[in-house]
Amino acid sequence: MKLPWLLSLVPLAVMLGIAALLAGRPGSLPVVYLRSDIATLLILLGLMGSSSAALILEIVRRTRLAQRRFALEVQGKAAEDRRRFLSRLDHELKNPLTAIRAGLTNLAEARSEETRQQALSSADAQALRLSRLSADLRKLADLETAPVERTPVDFAELLREAVGFAQDSLKEDGRHLTLTLPQAPWPLPSVAGDRDLLLLAVHNLLDNALKFTRPGDTVEVRAFEDGTSVVVEVADTGPGIPEAEVPHIWEELYRGLGARGIPGSGLGLALVRVIADRHEGKVSVRSREGMGTVFGLRLPSR
Repeated sequence: MKLPWLLSLVPLAVMLGIAALLAGRPGSLPVVYLRSDIATLLILLGLMGSSSAALILEIVRRTRLAQRRFALEVQGKAAEDRRRFLSRLDHELKNPLTAIRAGLTNLAEARSEETRQQALSSADAQALRLSRLSADLRKLADLETAPVERTPVDFAELLREAVGFAQDSLKEDGRHLTLTLPQAPWPLPSVAGDRDLLLLAVHNLLDNALKFTRPGDTVEVRAFEDGTSVVVEVADTGPGIPEAEVPHIWEELYRGLGARGIPGSGLGLALVRVIADRHEGKVSVRSREGMGTVFGLRLPSR
């Protein structure tokens, strides 16, 4: 670090040298005060050059220091994200594998056909859970790199289809699912994208709302145009999300305390986030504990 600072003194040294030469040569200039003025000017120019060089070097040093600090922060965050992901993956794999091993032990020790069937059913359910987890992880990895189709998608029709599927799954359990679409002065505009992926995103938002609501709760799907965007909101009157958990809900395999005992891998909302990113859109969430949650999906309209 010493060499750059020494180099910054070069302009001053050069100007001092020239000033000394001029001051030591009587008769080289017409009058004495003119020599003195030129010498002083040269010294001032040298000081200005050295100050400017020192300032530039300090700016460069601070910029490089900030870049290194930022790179270290990014690396640290990436390492922490990877550690959390692996820890969650270990948890998601360990539980079904433990259940499968227990089921196989029960199967080997079973003395009745009923006990054997229960053990087989339990092992099969956990194997299916692992299969779905593997499929979702593969889908998530593919989504981050695969090209996305860009065709006009009638989003109002897509929402009707997604809500129709969800209503079929309710089976008159007392929950209320509604869909609100704009009719006047014009209908919801279309968006450009992959229809299957967009349907998956809406399905996952609906599935998440239905998982965390109970008979008597309400789930509202509403869509509207906002400038050059189409916004879809899935709102529910469920238990809400604790404030400390809100920043993490879009992360892969994240499951909050309220998700204990509720089926799922923790990849549904992560898939929604990636699908939104690949369509140049955004996701959002607003929640109040004890009152409910609103998930938002914003996409560019055509």
